[in-house]
Amino acid sequence: METSSFSPQLLEIRDAISKICSQFPDEYWASHDETQIFPKELHAALARDGWLGIALPESEGGAGLGISEATMMMQTISQSGAGMGGAQSVHGNVYATQPVAKFGTEEQRRAFLPKIIKGEWRVCFGVTEPDTGLDTLKLKTTATKKNDGSGRWVVNGQKIWTTGAQGAKRMVLLARTTPVEAVEKKSEGLSMFFINFDKEKPGLELKKIQKMGGRAVDANQVFFDNYEIDSDSLIGKEGEGFRVVLHGMNAERCLVAAEALGLGYAAIERAAKYARERVVFGKSIGQNQGIAHPLADAVMQLEAAKLVTYHAARLYDDSRDPESGITQHAIGVAANSAKYLAAEAAFKACERAVTAHGGMGYAMEYHVERYLRDCFVPRLAPVSKVRNSDSQSIAIRC
Repeated sequence: METSSFSPQLLEIRDAISKICSQFPDEYWASHDETQIFPKELHAALARDGWLGIALPESEGGAGLGISEATMMMQTISQSGAGMGGAQSVHGNVYATQPVAKFGTEEQRRAFLPKIIKGEWRVCFGVTEPDTGLDTLKLKTTATKKNDGSGRWVVNGQKIWTTGAQGAKRMVLLARTTPVEAVEKKSEGLSMFFINFDKEKPGLELKKIQKMGGRAVDANQVFFDNYEIDSDSLIGKEGEGFRVVLHGMNAERCLVAAEALGLGYAAIERAAKYARERVVFGKSIGQNQGIAHPLADAVMQLEAAKLVTYHAARLYDDSRDPESGITQHAIGVAANSAKYLAAEAAFKACERAVTAHGGMGYAMEYHVERYLRDCFVPRLAPVSKVRNSDSQSIAIRC
C-alpha cells in the first residue's frame, strides 16, 4: 500500500496497532472464525493501551482524536489478517459512541464513556430491522414513555443483524417515539437511546444468526417485548433521533470502508507472495501476465478507494468545526461512496487472490478463502450492492 498521502500521526497509529496485532497470527483468526469464539484477547489488548477511546473525548479518558485516526486503526486491524472478525470486535465501540459523545449530556458522557474506553462495556448498534433494511425512517420498533411518572420507557419491536449483541452491555437504539402518521416529516418522531442491554431482564431475547464470514463475532436478531429502559437513556432531544444517529452511521461507513481496504490489501499481499514463490514450468507464476495484471488492477482499485475513504473521514472530522460549512449531506455522500467503492475493490482483490492461488486458494491454510468470505460483509451492508444505480442513489439520498 502506498502511504505517502498519510500524515505522520496516521502512520504512527498504523505502526502502534500493527505491533498489537502482531500478537495475533493468522492461525488465531482462522481458529476463532471456525469456532465462532469472540476475540476477547484483542479487545483487551486494545483497551489496555487506550485504543477503544481513540475518537472519544480526552475529558472522559479517550484520546480525543478523530474518525480519520479510527479509520486507520480499523484498516490496520483488518489488514493484519484479523479481517472482519477482528475489526467487528471493536468497531461498534468506536462509531456507535459518536452520537453519545456529541449529543449526550455531561452526566451521560461521564457515566457511559469511561467504561467503554476501559473495555468494561461492549456496545452494539440497534437500527436495522427485518422489514425496513436501508429505509430507516420506516422502522417499526417503538419506545413509549410510561405514565407512572418514572420517566422510564417501554420498548417493543425487533432488530436484526445486530453485531456483537451476545456480549454487549449497552445498545445504541433507534426507536419511534411518535407514530409516523403524527409527524410532518418521516425523519421526525424517532429518538435515540443508549440503553442497558441486560439479557437477564424480562422482555429481551436474542437469536444468533449463523453466517458466512466474520464468524468470530456474533450477529443476532433482537426481540423487545415490553422491555423497560431507564429515563436517562435518551440521547439528544426526543423526536430528533435520526439526526443524532447519523453521526454514528456516517462514522460506521468510514470504518467499514477501511476494514474492506484492509481485507483487500491483505489478500493482495498473500497473492503476491504466493505468485513469487510458486514455480511452474521453470518460472514463478507471477511472471505470467495472466496472474500479474489482474492483481495489479485490483491494487489500483484499492488505491482509488483508499483516497475516497480517507477523504470521507476527513470531512467527518472537519465538520466538527461549526465554521467549516460541511453539511451532513456532504458527509453522507462521501461516507456512503467510500464504503461502496472500498467494498467493491476488496471483493475484486479477494477474488483474484483466491484465483491466483489456484486450487490452494480453496484451502483454509492459505487464509484467502476466509478473506473472500469476510469481504461479503462490507459488500452487503450497510449499503448493499444491488445494482450500481441503486447504490449510487442510496449514497446521494443519505
